[in-house]
Amino acid sequence: MDHGRFQRYVGIDYSGAATPQKGLPGIRVFEATPYARAREIRPEENSHRHWSRATLHRWLSHSLAQNEPTLVGIDHGFSFPEEYFQAHDLPRDWPHFLEDFHHHWPTDQPDTTVEMVRRGERGQGPDRGGSARWRRPAEKRGRAKSVFHFDVPGSVAKSTHAGLPWLLHLRLEMGERLHFWPFDGWNPAAGISVIAEAYPSLWNDHHARGECTPDQHDAFTLATKFRNADASGKMENWWRHKMKKAGDHRARYEGWIFGLA
Repeated sequence: MDHGRFQRYVGIDYSGAATPQKGLPGIRVFEATPYARAREIRPEENSHRHWSRATLHRWLSHSLAQNEPTLVGIDHGFSFPEEYFQAHDLPRDWPHFLEDFHHHWPTDQPDTTVEMVRRGERGQGPDRGGSARWRRPAEKRGRAKSVFHFDVPGSVAKSTHAGLPWLLHLRLEMGERLHFWPFDGWNPAAGISVIAEAYPSLWNDHHARGECTPDQHDAFTLATKFRNADASGKMENWWRHKMKKAGDHRARYEGWIFGLA
């Protein structure tokens, strides 16, 4: 198999359930390389247990620090729609958004759940709410649900609200060694690791599920699709955004779904 930009491809199916320390069957991680098909990665401290958001973060931090160019795709929103920035009078700046969100939604804190923050029992979640009617252009184009559409099947609202603080931690820890796409630019430099928002539903009917759970299948699909697209050269088109100039500017703070045309 031809070698593309990366040495590793990681697909993560995420979950916003329970607390950050709780092992969750909904969090699944698959990893592929240019020379090996996607396989499931389990927590090193106990391979029979499930990932928690906290243990996943520690693994990602350690793994990305190895300086092997790695592409990571996570299936939750990396930012919010323009209407959210307008409603809360926020600058159109993604790093500021992450810090402001974390201040109001400290869902990375021990014994804290998304529901606690939604109810105002922890943090200041009600001061940074949104409407399920608000959707980013990427969600409209990919037919994905709003990041504020809670309590419905297939929703990414809870996983997004649980996952965003961990993106802030990774950004602070990794600095320029990790490119957050597309917020740090559309075309990352060669030899650098990249993390991006991913949407397995774009491709999960391309691969038979077999004995995998739906969560395993989604993570497997991401790692496999990334590996194949990088080797074939198709991924080079994914770095080039096709929206008009105004949409390009919005996507630099609203985000985009990697691989979505």
